[in-house]
Amino acid sequence: MSPFEDIRPYYDTEVDDAIREILHHPMLKAMMNFTFPDVSDDYWRDLMLHCHSIRDFQINFIYPGVQKVLEKSSEGLSTSGFEKLEKNVPYLFISNHRDIILDTSLLNASLYEHGLSMTTSAIGDNLVKKPFLNTLSRLTRNFTIKRGLPARELLESSKITSAFIKNSLLRENRSVWIAQREGRTKDGNDETHKGVLKMISMAADDGQVIEYFQKLNIVPVSISYEYDPTDVLKMPELLAKANSEIYVKSENEDFITLLSGIMGQKKRIHIHIGEVLNDAIGEIGKTESNSNRQFQAIADLIDQNILAGFKLWPTNYIAHDLMYGVEEYKEHYTDEEKALFERRFQKGVDVNDPMAVKSFLAMYANPVNNQKRVLEEISK
Repeated sequence: MSPFEDIRPYYDTEVDDAIREILHHPMLKAMMNFTFPDVSDDYWRDLMLHCHSIRDFQINFIYPGVQKVLEKSSEGLSTSGFEKLEKNVPYLFISNHRDIILDTSLLNASLYEHGLSMTTSAIGDNLVKKPFLNTLSRLTRNFTIKRGLPARELLESSKITSAFIKNSLLRENRSVWIAQREGRTKDGNDETHKGVLKMISMAADDGQVIEYFQKLNIVPVSISYEYDPTDVLKMPELLAKANSEIYVKSENEDFITLLSGIMGQKKRIHIHIGEVLNDAIGEIGKTESNSNRQFQAIADLIDQNILAGFKLWPTNYIAHDLMYGVEEYKEHYTDEEKALFERRFQKGVDVNDPMAVKSFLAMYANPVNNQKRVLEEISK
């Protein structure tokens, strides 16, 4: 039995049975009625029964679904940097993380449109506890990251996940997507957690972390939404953190956030592909011998690339100027855009609570400050 049995996506040989398992599920019907509104259920069910691989399923059902989501809840997706990627070369895409499903779905749609192989993608097991969602996740080539384990079990699980990533990249020639941190960024501060890098490094031979990371073709990915469709949903957790309180999720919070992220209004979206970091990681190996400092330097390098590649929208500049009571970036937005943004946050936030207002604005304003800092560091 494969050591990855508990976390892996389906093999192509398992796709037929998996599709039959969910073919008449009401959630699949809802998804397909949204994706193909003008055809009968018999049409898409028959098409699905002739689907015999994960790639078939992604191209024929997930890709049209993503296009429909973009049509209904955005003003379009733009991309940059994909020309740097080579066909048939596997990459480890490390991305900022703003939306549970769309971050990786939009990346894969863009890879497909550019004639590149789609990824196998990490997803927290807390999001796929329902049998239908687990099946759908495995049909879209996701692998699960186990959450909330005791220390010893977490260590063993991390070793298996690390080995799976290595196997995908170096044996199966399959690109991998993983977020730079566990959980979505709530406050607009996109930061790579060293723990993610340490987990990835567990599969390195004899602790040769730098040499191993150079083999993985690490590529930072920046994804930027003009409007975060879950911004108001993030407020209770942000306020709890601001008040040094422990935040406890409600029972269906993840699922509600998942649906809101997909269907909520996002306006414009941009994905930027950064440089392959092999050479820069090699330089870190030459200047840093301490392993902990190496991990920190690699995390800083990924952060620098993600933040530099982040597309700043009018909403980011508006939030910055409102937060600081200035007009520093007024040339980047119109009065109409500012009025629309103000209406949005006044509708979802208690404007009489200074902490709530600050937390909401910071969510959009922090990328402005972070990119400015990074670009100043690069120019030195």
